[in-house]
Amino acid sequence: MARLLRRHWLLALLVLGGATLRVITQLAYQPALLYIDSFRYLEDLGVFYPGGINPIGYEVLMLGPLMLLAPFAGDFAFVVGAQHLIGILLGVAIYVLLRRLGVRNWLAALACAPVLLDAYQVQIEHMIMSDLLFQVLLLGAVALLTWWGPPGPKVAALAGLVLGLSVLVRLVGLTLIVPAVVFVLVAAGMRPKGGWLRRIGTAAALTAAFLAVVVGYGFYTLSTTGNFALSGTTGSVVYGRTAVVADCAALDLTPEEEIVCPDEPVEERQERGIDFYIHVFAYPGVLESLPEGFDYAAAQSSFAKKVVLNQPGDVVSGVVRDFLKGFAPTRTQSPGDVPLDRWQFQLQYPFHDIPEWYVMEYLERYDDGELYVDVELASWLRSYQLSYGYTPGTVLGVLLLASVAAMLGVGRARRSGLRAACLLPAGLATTVLSTAAAMEFSWRYQLPALVLLPIAGALGLTAIFGRRPDDAGGESAEASSVTPTGRPARAAPKESDMTATFPDEVDRTALDDYAERYGDQGFAPVVVLIAAYNEEAAIADVLDGMPSTSCGLDVDTLVVVDGASDDTADVAKQHNAYTCVVPTNRGQGAALRLGYRLAGERGAKYVVTTDADGQYDIAELPSLLQPLIDDEADFVTGSRRLGRSETTDGLRKAGTYVFAWVVSALTGQTVTDTSFGFRGMKVEVANTVRLEQNQYQSSELLVGVLAHGYRVLEKPMTMLERSAGESKKGNNILYGYRYTKVVLGTLWRERREESRRAQDRVDDNVSAATAGSTGHH
Repeated sequence: MARLLRRHWLLALLVLGGATLRVITQLAYQPALLYIDSFRYLEDLGVFYPGGINPIGYEVLMLGPLMLLAPFAGDFAFVVGAQHLIGILLGVAIYVLLRRLGVRNWLAALACAPVLLDAYQVQIEHMIMSDLLFQVLLLGAVALLTWWGPPGPKVAALAGLVLGLSVLVRLVGLTLIVPAVVFVLVAAGMRPKGGWLRRIGTAAALTAAFLAVVVGYGFYTLSTTGNFALSGTTGSVVYGRTAVVADCAALDLTPEEEIVCPDEPVEERQERGIDFYIHVFAYPGVLESLPEGFDYAAAQSSFAKKVVLNQPGDVVSGVVRDFLKGFAPTRTQSPGDVPLDRWQFQLQYPFHDIPEWYVMEYLERYDDGELYVDVELASWLRSYQLSYGYTPGTVLGVLLLASVAAMLGVGRARRSGLRAACLLPAGLATTVLSTAAAMEFSWRYQLPALVLLPIAGALGLTAIFGRRPDDAGGESAEASSVTPTGRPARAAPKESDMTATFPDEVDRTALDDYAERYGDQGFAPVVVLIAAYNEEAAIADVLDGMPSTSCGLDVDTLVVVDGASDDTADVAKQHNAYTCVVPTNRGQGAALRLGYRLAGERGAKYVVTTDADGQYDIAELPSLLQPLIDDEADFVTGSRRLGRSETTDGLRKAGTYVFAWVVSALTGQTVTDTSFGFRGMKVEVANTVRLEQNQYQSSELLVGVLAHGYRVLEKPMTMLERSAGESKKGNNILYGYRYTKVVLGTLWRERREESRRAQDRVDDNVSAATAGSTGHH
């Protein structure tokens, strides 16, 4: 736990802050906050009647189960407490998903901050309302479609079911199938054999599952109410949007339509707002004023259609204005908007124009019948919410623009493998906000953006600026090895153990660039491999000292430039070294892993590694090569303990002894220096051992070689001081911790692999014996 907290400290702080906010809210407003819609949900408990204004997904999937689990009969405090816990888990889930997709720890943590710390989010969780469940389902759909890379039909179908359920929670989810299908058509083409048939099949699976839920619910409504519908609403939603802009005198209206066209001037209608006209026929006395038998729902529907056809500019401009309101820097309210204070903490219990006796009646029915507001805590919450405790709309807008820029290929996005992943949350967010704006503007309807837009923005920024580990040595290949939708690559089938992390998107980009520069040109039998990052000041002298032959064999030099920000690559090319340029800095281990594969694929027989900083004496190269040529060893490594070291760092020297003792004790083979970087090996050795570390790879390679039973030989060598530049390894304590983790982790992994291989051999022998016995009889 301590290790997890250190690694994810920013997330831990945000979770602590979010939990504190929710505890304060729980204490400030007891037992819960009830809104107008809350009573509809409560009234439907146990009945689950689909003919109401809202579909019944919230009651069935969340409210009903929570009320059943409540320690007391319908304890509202338990329900909202559970919702608060789900809200915290929602933030953590965003973090986990983004880390899975290769986003850095700090950026992933900031992306979940809106859900964890936004007071409007906390307030809605304290209500008996469906919004939190809708957010959870949206995140679930995003996770399903991106977690395992480009989705196949089965995963797409599961995501379609989740999106279908979101419609049963909030009708605004009905349009979300569109961006989901677009994403699937794009992402499915990135799978192996991902042609158009594959894309269409995956999209069809998504759509079929979505329709199965939505249409199935429609038939359930038909069997219950006699109408095929998703809710009992009429055309009042579209009517409200058109009523505030309708030019009744200029429209060719029927007598029925004239009745529902408002008499007030347009300016007065817009002051009253869309919400007023959506519910106008529910106000007391309005229905009584209509002619007997008048079908106002049909009149509303036909009236709205005429307004849309004759005044499309007025309708669309109103929708666009309401869509853009969500990106305002502060929480503002325009004339006609749904009142903002409905979503703000109040100093007294908010009844929202509902008679207090009516609220108390529900409290008597489902709770203990008491309300309590701690004014001091409520005052603090309100102050927090109105001052800085919300996510500025401009921040959400910038995140949306960042995801759009990534989709367009800005910066490093074209090579990131994240462009399709950006499309999904950005598309879902834009669609759900646009659909809500088509009805009316309310800050409540902006809450899905707190989940989707930070995900989209974090992915977009990662794509544009490059995916890098949070530290130079502590990350595994998970952070850099990705599929086209951004997820870390999973272990491949066992062509060799090394293929568990190779090649990823970055590797492929570097190999393509190398092939464009050198064509199919092969290597000499011996390749000296150098991984270099920002070594322009030192690498020239190292390359100048490289021999063209050694032990009677030709020697080529290969420099893998690991995302350097200086002129290392240009210096290497100028000194006639084969140069492979990696666009993203990932660490020495990842660079060497790429170099091993490149050397093996282009004909090298032996590969020797040395550093770009001049700390190894290239004149000692024959000592490494000759035992390999004579087949006395498969892997030859230098040892500063058998030779000499010019370093004055006593702690590093002590670490050399300690790690050598640990590896020797655990492998049963004497090793004096586990981290000497000047090594020679047969090329198949480097490409067989499983290599995952982006840094501290020297110990991983040595331990892996020993575990595979290769013949290892140590030779006395010299460790020189750096000729220029500075070490990239960090301070001694951090270096020692990370190095220990790699050594012990590799030993543990190889032991498990050996146990698995041994069990496989036993199983094979048993199978062979069984087959022989069967054949004998």
